[in-house]
Amino acid sequence: MTHPALDQNPIYLDYNATTPIDPAVLDGMTQYLSAHFGNPSSTHFYGRAPRAAIATARERVAHLLDSTPEEIIFTGSGSESNTLALRGTALMYRDRGNHIITQQTEHPAVLEACRSLERLHQFRVTYLPVDHYGQVSPAALEAALTPDTVLVSIMYANNETGTIQPISALASIAHRHGVLFHTDASQAVGKVPVRVSELGVDLLTIAGHKLYAPKGIGALYIRRGLDLEPSIYGASQEQGRRAGTENVAFMVALGIACLLAQKHLGSPRLQELRDLLQQRLEHLLPGLVHLNGHPSERLPNTLNVSIDGTIGEQVLAATPEIAASTGSACHEGMAEPSEVLLAMGLSQQRAMAALRLSLGRWTTEEEVEQAARAIARSALALRE
Repeated sequence: MTHPALDQNPIYLDYNATTPIDPAVLDGMTQYLSAHFGNPSSTHFYGRAPRAAIATARERVAHLLDSTPEEIIFTGSGSESNTLALRGTALMYRDRGNHIITQQTEHPAVLEACRSLERLHQFRVTYLPVDHYGQVSPAALEAALTPDTVLVSIMYANNETGTIQPISALASIAHRHGVLFHTDASQAVGKVPVRVSELGVDLLTIAGHKLYAPKGIGALYIRRGLDLEPSIYGASQEQGRRAGTENVAFMVALGIACLLAQKHLGSPRLQELRDLLQQRLEHLLPGLVHLNGHPSERLPNTLNVSIDGTIGEQVLAATPEIAASTGSACHEGMAEPSEVLLAMGLSQQRAMAALRLSLGRWTTEEEVEQAARAIARSALALRE
């Protein structure tokens, strides 16, 4: 069954940029935009249903992450969660030191938060290199830690290549040195099992619109016992970490999305379709297709490839029957090679040739076959 927004439209292969809202999510949230309109902080009749709905949503997010509800803070986006994690930790624990470690291929939400701490609060930031697959070396992290390090932030999975980092090992190294660990898991949650109890992280970011919930809602897991400087000052909502009257409908939506994600986890369908797409492209373009990212340690829905002799933007422009991207949606429209791919050691030519094809809940085998043929046709025409 197709999604109403995708029916009769170009084949959507940009799920890493944003996901359509699942109809079940939309159905569940709308009553909190109409009938249950009350302020959750109100003690009268109209506040009770919204307050209970937020509690249920928090439980659902916590269940997906294998945490407790008290460790979940709702935010306005994944970027806000990252800012709260980095700025909140740095300012609260600055008496321990002024050094932060991240990686060169992080999402701009983390990189810019780090740069603001450098610029405004005199923090030092180490940007770790990555290998040819886009992974951080545990040894490199170990070597970068100093007595002044207060936080390490390494994303769970890259939004362009899908490469998954060895988060558990990295967090363990940080903790041996008494350093807190944050991971931006926006792209990973809902696609692969993400359990904070196994990862050992202190902070973890979620973005609703990567999870079939609306844009404008996110969450941050904060390990019990940690205190953070608030991202928004005001009243005591969200345990005082993020003030402002709660966006009840969107919190409910994220909770439902997490509930649905739990049911889809473990299915091999997306990985099988992703691998089929890669195989079909390699068959139609023999010797011309090169995988960018780790061959196995990557998200099951993400395929980043470069096609020799082409420019990714030109291939997509010549293929209107599909909707995909050349990299992060945050950088689309920029005629420059991906900084992520360059940091992995790829040549500028190969980086410029990259396509990011990300599949999702409504991708079908027929669409994969059609997309492969369309991309191959455009690529061959552009090479002539």
